[in-house]
Amino acid sequence: MSRQRLTVVLSQAQGKNPGRRALEESIAAALIMEPGLDVSIVPYLYDLDAEHTGRLFLESVQGDMVVLAWMFPRAAFWLLDRDGIKGHYGDNQIAPPAEVEDDEDGEPEPPKGIGAVDVPKRWIYCLDLRDHKSHDIYIQEVRRIAAECRERRAAGNGHTTMVELGLPAPKPQPSFASEQLLKQPERRWYPVIDYSRCTNCMECLDFCLFGVYGVDNLDRLIVENQDSCKRGCPACSRVCPEQAIMFPDYKTPAIAGAPVGNISGLKIDLSKLFGGGDAMAIAAQERDRELLADGRQAVGLTVGIPKRQSDKPQEPKDDLDKLMDALDELEI
Repeated sequence: MSRQRLTVVLSQAQGKNPGRRALEESIAAALIMEPGLDVSIVPYLYDLDAEHTGRLFLESVQGDMVVLAWMFPRAAFWLLDRDGIKGHYGDNQIAPPAEVEDDEDGEPEPPKGIGAVDVPKRWIYCLDLRDHKSHDIYIQEVRRIAAECRERRAAGNGHTTMVELGLPAPKPQPSFASEQLLKQPERRWYPVIDYSRCTNCMECLDFCLFGVYGVDNLDRLIVENQDSCKRGCPACSRVCPEQAIMFPDYKTPAIAGAPVGNISGLKIDLSKLFGGGDAMAIAAQERDRELLADGRQAVGLTVGIPKRQSDKPQEPKDDLDKLMDALDELEI
């Protein structure tokens, strides 16, 4: 594949919703006619296992990439990173008209996560196919991204191969037939970690009693045993103090990977953020339900429930700390 061409990958929705299929087909038909693009279609990103041809194809792409999927861009980007498909986060200019808001207090403080490792100098842009019903909006945005990538390369700050970065050389790109790429995988359920927000506090590892989390050889938190995760349970996401754990298929936007606001300034209603009620109590209830289903004993709020900011007793408490203290006093 030429380094001068932009790879565009359309990830199909689960199921056979005719409206979603029509949008996918319209986008694919239009993009195929665009010069300078390599267009491919794969099944739903979240369901691709390590041996699926669609996943192998994504791993073989070395240059800049645009991924159109039926999930929040943050979830799609870190899902790809989890699968070893790494790059720098490319901002897109698509947003649902009803969700565009002005931040009266300026830009929120950037997250202080541990970040990804072994990131090649290429950019990955993720577009949410749920944002608009018109395929023209996505075509225009892909054109804009393609122009941006060309300008970056022309300025000498563009794509650098893994070999040039001193990383292991990628496998030669194989040839995949369309029927191989589109083979429907089984549906899956597991957490995805946003390392731009994850501070490696290990609260999720302490909370989860099913062996889902572990650490790598750099002592960084990882999803070690994804198949041990309980389908439909997002409890560990509620426990994470930085909102770094996502379940892309969950119904509550914040857990599914929606953009994260300024928590310290309480710009997010915590009850709405996690679907109503106290997040810790809900998480404990969800975990207990799965423990009982496994024939184990419920533990409630006695195991792995953290005290927010407990490692910083000398610092003044912010509004979030005060709110959590108030909830503790009420024993909610």
